[in-house]
Amino acid sequence: QVQLVESGGGLVQAGASLRLSCASSGLTFSTYAMGWFRQAPGKEREFAAAITWSDNHAYYADSVAGRFTISRDNSQNTVYLQMNSLKPEDTAVYYCAATPLRRVVDGTRLKNPGLYDYWGQGTQVTVSS
Repeated sequence: QVQLVESGGGLVQAGASLRLSCASSGLTFSTYAMGWFRQAPGKEREFAAAITWSDNHAYYADSVAGRFTISRDNSQNTVYLQMNSLKPEDTAVYYCAATPLRRVVDGTRLKNPGLYDYWGQGTQVTVSS
């Protein structure tokens, strides 16, 4: 049974940093691309960041580029999202998701939540002004 478990969310002030983690089990982690999505109240789930084989193959939404960094540790079966210079508009539930690497013929497709097979339960990030 595949499990993705997010952690690291919390309540912070604008300008602060948080590091989210997503620990996986039940899948061969190194053969999956990983993504982070977020959903704010009353809004659709949106793409934040994704990573394929390594840190050199990362993709970001324009809204987080330059502030967020996605990385992975295949030895720990974990993907991370380092979030710096947080803004109130970053407030959302953050979800990690997994899709087989063989499905990723174009990295830009990683922005599509429909590409992903597995999802975590989410972790709340709240940024106060």
